Amino acid sequence: MPVNFATPAPEALFPIAGIRLGLAEAGIRKLDRRDLTLLALDAGCTVAGVFTQNRFCAAPVQLCRRHLDSGSEIRALVINTGIANAGTGESGVQAAQETCVAVGKLFGVSASQVLPFSTGVILEPLPVERLIAGLPRCVDDLASDHWHAAAHAIMTTDTVAKAASRRVEINGRTITITGISKGAGMIRPNMATMLGFVATDAGIAEPLLRQLVREAADESFNCITVDGDTSTNDSFILIATGQSGSEFTDSGTPGYAALRAAVTGVALELAQAIIRDGEGATKFISIAVEGGRDREECKRVGYAIGHSPLVKTAFFASDPNLGRILAAIGYADIDALDVEGVRVWLGSAGEEILVAEKGGRAESYREEDGSRIMQSAEITVRVDLGRGKASGTVYSCDFSYDYVKINADYRS
Repeated sequence: MPVNFATPAPEALFPIAGIRLGLAEAGIRKLDRRDLTLLALDAGCTVAGVFTQNRFCAAPVQLCRRHLDSGSEIRALVINTGIANAGTGESGVQAAQETCVAVGKLFGVSASQVLPFSTGVILEPLPVERLIAGLPRCVDDLASDHWHAAAHAIMTTDTVAKAASRRVEINGRTITITGISKGAGMIRPNMATMLGFVATDAGIAEPLLRQLVREAADESFNCITVDGDTSTNDSFILIATGQSGSEFTDSGTPGYAALRAAVTGVALELAQAIIRDGEGATKFISIAVEGGRDREECKRVGYAIGHSPLVKTAFFASDPNLGRILAAIGYADIDALDVEGVRVWLGSAGEEILVAEKGGRAESYREEDGSRIMQSAEITVRVDLGRGKASGTVYSCDFSYDYVKINADYRS
């Protein structure tokens, strides 16, 4: 079960004017489940994205990059679950291209105006004939209020659908932001298998949207790890329809800071939901690192702790074997780190205890206190590197027996 997260009710997910969503059962990998999702975008939308840094990037990622770089106005997104179409070579690229052509014909647009996305098993061919056969049913199902259903349709090993929505008042106008994501394992985004789609009815100029999607990713999806594996298919897409009447041309436009905060807030909510639903997770762990020379080294320390199987299994067992945290800090490749200046705290529910300082165990630390805090479902590890003013936070989860079971049986 996810850690303190439940899928919002359908009525809590606000439609975005200019976007309709349709779903179908295409039998991509399993029968009797909706595994194909189509997003239809009205003319005038701007779209930007960031993608996996894995060199074995999936065929749909290759086409998404190509279509966005072409400058074509994006009019549709198509998402399948079950098969990732990764590690499939030229035939996989051809399957993704055929998908885009088929969607384009349905909407009377070119293939370059379609972005394809796939998630699921790697190294298996995409059954493109079944996918294409399901597209007309997606078209028949198109509606503006299908975000809740779409959040369920893009799941793989997720135990809950992940969605978030909010409305904000900016410059006297109401702006709506809604998003969905999927992911539970193979999560360590490098831009997690993770997909994220966020849309707003604000109008955002394309150069500014490209900047915003990178910044939002860096503060959300690029701050999470379940298992340290960067997927072949990671994609985060931001869509701006402009139908609220609000227009933002550059970062100096009045109200843009509020819009940026709202979009990033939705992205962070979706990213944290992925960690809360990490495969087999029983605990949500925030790793806040401060006192660094720059944000990058703070996140490097955070990821070293968040990736460590020894740290993660200790949290699962509520075993305050906290020397493992010090070991992770020590191998995080921080140049000239003075361990005498590092301090580490453990906290939960408003309580925080000092664990380590001056190169070792804090004199005030008692193991029974550490054990008590580690029983909590939500835990914070705070690290002060004592060498600067930068900070950064990484979100992670524990490793349980179920993580091994889920991944051992994934293809079964």
